[in-house]
Amino acid sequence: MGARDFNAPTALSGAAGSKQLEADVLVIGGGPAGTWAAISAAAQGARVVLADKGYCGTSGATAPSGTGVWYVEPDSVLRNAAKAQRYDWGGQLAEPAWMDRVLDQTYANMQQLADWGYPFPLGDDGLQRRTSLQGPDYMRLMRKRAKAAGVRILDHSPALELLVDGDGTVCGATGIQRQTLESWVVRAGAVVIATGGCAFLSRALGCNVLTGDGHLMAAEAGADFSGMEFSNAYGLGAAFGSVTKSLFYNWATFYEEDGSVLEGAGSSRGRSLIASALQTRRVFARLDQADDQVRGWMRSAQPNFFLPFDRIGVDPFSQRFPITLRLEGTVRGTGGLRLRSPDCATSVAGLYAAGDAATRELICGAFTGGGSHNAAWALSSGFWAGTGAAGFAKSNPHTASRQVLRAGGVGLQGSGAVRSDSEALIRAVQAEVFPYERNWFRRGDLLADSLSRLDALWIQLRQAAPADAAQAVRAREAAALLATSRWMYRSALARPETRGMHRRGDHAGTDPAQRHRLVSAGLDEVRISREVIAA
Repeated sequence: MGARDFNAPTALSGAAGSKQLEADVLVIGGGPAGTWAAISAAAQGARVVLADKGYCGTSGATAPSGTGVWYVEPDSVLRNAAKAQRYDWGGQLAEPAWMDRVLDQTYANMQQLADWGYPFPLGDDGLQRRTSLQGPDYMRLMRKRAKAAGVRILDHSPALELLVDGDGTVCGATGIQRQTLESWVVRAGAVVIATGGCAFLSRALGCNVLTGDGHLMAAEAGADFSGMEFSNAYGLGAAFGSVTKSLFYNWATFYEEDGSVLEGAGSSRGRSLIASALQTRRVFARLDQADDQVRGWMRSAQPNFFLPFDRIGVDPFSQRFPITLRLEGTVRGTGGLRLRSPDCATSVAGLYAAGDAATRELICGAFTGGGSHNAAWALSSGFWAGTGAAGFAKSNPHTASRQVLRAGGVGLQGSGAVRSDSEALIRAVQAEVFPYERNWFRRGDLLADSLSRLDALWIQLRQAAPADAAQAVRAREAAALLATSRWMYRSALARPETRGMHRRGDHAGTDPAQRHRLVSAGLDEVRISREVIAA
């Protein structure tokens, strides 16, 4: 178990929790990674409980959207080309062996989806096209398969903190049922964190539940992180909508407010030009490069893309509309919980991580895994984490009589007389991480400036009174946003170069000597260390 620099775990009352359950494996999170983890754990004979912050099958970034999948036929030429491109884009921080594992597992799991009846479209050759998934169909099927596997699903039941035993081994979690405020406790032989990434409540579609809760819980148990500097992904979308699926903007022309073309905005440097322009003025787009055939394909491939336009009567193909860049943080970034083994175990015994909650540096390096690579990683890492957690629980049988301690602290424990204002704290964090001039275009002085305020906010939060049951979820969300921002900016400050999505205005070049990973750990004091990458 990693070093801890905050409150020691406290005893769990025997009467704590209106609902008390026993399981071999507890999965926290009900998106693609969580449902694959639950199904694979159950396939090993484990008793599985899955706790979802929303309604499993409809909440999270995948459920309301279509997503590409990094699916490549088992052809060495095709796969080597796919790996080489991603390896270079990612600043050579990925590991080809993990890429191979993900490609193999993705291929197998997509076949499993076909066998379960997922309606893959057919190409002109009559063969299924397995390079994308429609979120509503996909997640409806995954919920159905999880229930068929015997998984007990707790809907609208966010976890609040992990449980550990006297040795620091994770052995369950506590949470609350949002609709009834009924508390719950699940004691388990192992836990899988599949809570997704952190989008800082930026109003990107499906990301309202992705607030870094799993990161906070895992860190309180002693887990560490990797690649948190690669967490400044922004999604392009209409200023009046939440959809940030940016593929369609390949057919867009970008304009200044006076109607003149914003030159270069459609090039490889386009996002940086748009981000720069948005600091001082509005920018517009029009999908005027799409012909009738492409327009028809767009409507069928991503119908929800057009909902905001249809609601206000704007034709995006013929009319200009204002655009924005919404921070999607670690959801489309690559940072997350560091994995120490192929079965997705973290640095804490009994704790596993999958999907966007885990680092994707292993296959993406420093470049966004948004869309296809993250989708492949979710179904692969979820499958491995579920199997690994089931194996750990089987080899380390837990008993109801062993001592169980609460690992959570921030927002749930405290000696102060005044409770923290969670909404004000969220706004304060957003003020540091949303601005393009601070997070898209980074500089050491601005990173340090933001950290001085974020660190002060953390001290204030640690000294506040605990939240009551009705406010506990929001208090933990606010704490998780704050913790994530500090890991993110402390790591960014420790990498004085530009690599992948991490852009330093004061260090514009890529430094070959910095081809290493940065591991971040700690809460009261954030510590950064280097991890060597094999040649």
